[in-house]
Amino acid sequence: MAVVIASNLAKEFAGNVLFEGVSFSVERRDRVALSGPNGAGKTTLLRILAGETEKHGGELAFEKGTRVALHDQRPPLDQNLTLREYVISGARDLVELEEELTRLEQAMAAGAHDQATLNRYAEAQARLEHAGGYNWRDRATAVLRGLGFAEEHLERQLRTFSGGELTRASLARALGGDPDLLLLDEPTNHLDVASLEWLEKELQSLDAAVILVAHDRWFLEAVTTATMEVVAGRGTYFPGPWHAWRREKAARLLSAQKEITRVQADIARLERFVERFRAKKDKAKQAQAKLTHIGRLEEERKQSAEQIALLARSRRTLGFEFLKPARSGRTVLDVHGLELTIGGEGRVLLHDASFALERGEHVALVGPNGSGKTTLLESIVNERNGIHLGHGVQVGYFSQQELELDTRGSVLQCVQTMTGLSRPDAQNLLGKFLFSGWDDHEKPVTVLSGGERRRLALAVTVASGANFLVLDEPTNHLDLESREALEAALEAFPGTVLLVSHDRALLDAIAERTLAIEDRTLQSYDGGWAEMLRRREERAARAAAPAAPPKVEKKTKPAKPRPKRPSELERLETEIAAREAEVVELEKQLAQDWSNVETLAAHKRSRDALGSLLERWEELFEQASQLPQS
Repeated sequence: MAVVIASNLAKEFAGNVLFEGVSFSVERRDRVALSGPNGAGKTTLLRILAGETEKHGGELAFEKGTRVALHDQRPPLDQNLTLREYVISGARDLVELEEELTRLEQAMAAGAHDQATLNRYAEAQARLEHAGGYNWRDRATAVLRGLGFAEEHLERQLRTFSGGELTRASLARALGGDPDLLLLDEPTNHLDVASLEWLEKELQSLDAAVILVAHDRWFLEAVTTATMEVVAGRGTYFPGPWHAWRREKAARLLSAQKEITRVQADIARLERFVERFRAKKDKAKQAQAKLTHIGRLEEERKQSAEQIALLARSRRTLGFEFLKPARSGRTVLDVHGLELTIGGEGRVLLHDASFALERGEHVALVGPNGSGKTTLLESIVNERNGIHLGHGVQVGYFSQQELELDTRGSVLQCVQTMTGLSRPDAQNLLGKFLFSGWDDHEKPVTVLSGGERRRLALAVTVASGANFLVLDEPTNHLDLESREALEAALEAFPGTVLLVSHDRALLDAIAERTLAIEDRTLQSYDGGWAEMLRRREERAARAAAPAAPPKVEKKTKPAKPRPKRPSELERLETEIAAREAEVVELEKQLAQDWSNVETLAAHKRSRDALGSLLERWEELFEQASQLPQS
């Protein structure tokens, strides 16, 4: 049974239509992603469902007794509450239910055994059992732990927490109240990967309907079962997981384009008939009928054109295109025995850590919040703690705080000062990063919002010409399309990249190698996020396996001499053959379904990897050909 049914919802602002005709039905255990460009009305729609904003048209029908919880980016109103009090305040109905059960038990003890009292007691008890029984408060505090809070945080007042911590507290409050309809606006903000993975499992197991807005592609793929897209004031519903929405959307666009081509051909054929026979008396009625048919076809063409415009509506997305950098030395960074501590605290972040980065490598740096990722990046950029960069290395640093921005003047002056670009080139760059027109260009840097500062800092980084990009959470405040644009630009970047991000889809697409901070050491894994998880799971399985019984000593034959290890050139030739076979197989799959987004991305990665292998093979072959022959 549906928890909520929306029919033709409409909303206006200052007489302008934000959206209209939005209809959907969400059942218990459905998890619907609400998609659409900034300003489409996603947050407003969530607030209408929560009863916080009025609708201007349409109908909403909720299942009887539906409890709704909304989490968004607004801070708590009463910050004198403790964290525990705030989270439990999201479950007032459970507190009232406990009180009602106590009253009913007292009434029954006093002799009230009428059917109405017994029925109400059963209903109240079932409702409380659904929330975890009388232990529901323990579940609420377990939610806090899952979102990264410790036991000592529970009695702290809200005003002592940071903005990011308050956002997590709001999410815990929404989850802890056992809602029937859970509305989440950007729930992945301010969560580290461990908390993200906990939230994914929590939402997958939740006995509730969920509607959420998020830009984390890995999270969307793991959690959602359908997508509602709101674009240009219209809503379109796509059943199935998130990747199915992307594929279905592309298929619908192709179908609409084919339909409009067919309709145009029919119209042209009918118009030729009308033109030829309109003047003939015996054909006049047929010609008039054809004119009527043309009118219907024109309406079909109009509808198809509207669908194409809706599906392929151009959105303002960032125009990433990194400049081709100067060539650095082969070794970009070589670190041995690094000791990293937090100054005043003396807390050890890294002990005896060693790693190296070579020219052209794209490497991810991952680890829990507070493990030292940002401190390590700052040490590299500023060459502190005995770290030195290689020959010809030019660093482009994108920090979480945008501390590198010149805040003394306007947006345009900041870009010109920090990049050396001429005024026209700087204006063109700003346009790609959604700063358009005189008002945007002359706005003081000091008054920019958080999202605007991220975009400006990213613009400066893109135009820096650096050959070593050090990026700390570059996707914060970016929408989904802009994240994908950044991903494509980084994949094509020929220089070196060291990336910290909670966007696991970006990590998996970009990283050829992953450095993980584990127990104050650095562990290196080949490949991106998914490969790192696989290797960790294998290691954990080996550690958990029972020890093998001791082997009986036997006389063994003298060991044969080890075969000669293949040269790097020979290893490359083997890799090239395997990669060529992979490209051929992916091209066969694309021939059957060219619109498959995952296959297209895999084909691009394999083709790019093959190109890199061939370039390296040519270098080694040329070197080998210049050696003296024995």
